[in-house]
Amino acid sequence: MSNGNVIGWTIFLWLIYLRLITVRLVTEIRGEELRVGMRGLWRSQRIPLNRIQTAEIIDHDPSRDYGGYGVRSTRQGKAYIASGSGGVRLTLSDGEKVVIGSNRAADLRAALRGRQSS
Repeated sequence: MSNGNVIGWTIFLWLIYLRLITVRLVTEIRGEELRVGMRGLWRSQRIPLNRIQTAEIIDHDPSRDYGGYGVRSTRQGKAYIASGSGGVRLTLSDGEKVVIGSNRAADLRAALRGRQSS
């Protein structure tokens, strides 16, 4: 491998690394929907608030329960996890489960409850 190839691969890998460290989990309540997604990589998933049956605060082990961080789909449902071990598990009207990792799980649950009752 020539020096040019090594330099090229090094630059390429640094660019990927820099892109990955700027990705963040964003959760927003806009209008009558909850939007959650990994900003910078995936499109946001939109969940109508009227589909949310329950929202419960959970502690989880991302590696054991979902296979790691990021956007995950497992038998337990879909998960959006960026860091930590806290979050909110939503149960939707069709029985689907969605876990949203959050360092402010109580605030997220309170915001969802406040919007659902109005």
